[in-house]
Amino acid sequence: MSNPEEQARITSGTCSRTASPEREISITPVDMRQARFASALRGFDKRDVTTFLREAAEGFEHTLRENERLRIEMVRLETSLSHFRELEANVKTATLSAQRIAEDTRQNAEREAARIVRDAEARADLLLQRAHAKVEDVEREIDGLRIKRREAEVSLETTISALQNTLEFIREQERRERDERVVQHRPKIAAVLTSATG
Repeated sequence: MSNPEEQARITSGTCSRTASPEREISITPVDMRQARFASALRGFDKRDVTTFLREAAEGFEHTLRENERLRIEMVRLETSLSHFRELEANVKTATLSAQRIAEDTRQNAEREAARIVRDAEARADLLLQRAHAKVEDVEREIDGLRIKRREAEVSLETTISALQNTLEFIREQERRERDERVVQHRPKIAAVLTSATG
């Protein structure tokens, strides 16, 4: 069973995390599963709270795994994009090289040189079109992964916010119960003091 200092640490940690989704999260799914709260009169059903925390931990764990998978996939796609951009640069270099060859050979065989240039430019155009198509495909995939990552972050923020609200509600209930007990004891104390003076 956790003490009030641990509860305060968990709550304050949760508040600081909701401000920035990029910040590293210190609470883990294991922390959620192992969290214990002090018993209170007319408090929440422990099984309900435990079930909720377990389900939240599972969702949290799934979101973390999905976020890591998407991060790895984004790195892979960015590497592919870099490769295709390099291929595009090589194609452009090959096109320039073909044009220089055509100029050198024009004096000896203009007709042959023209054919070589046409063939080289046609191949270069085809390769360039393919490279552009691949780059656009990869960029679309990266955009989709960014959207999925943001959705995973929003889901994680929602889970953390729900847990924080639950903890604040529990604490508010405990405070109200303490206040009610104090109010109930005041008339008894007043009666004792009256009988003592009378």
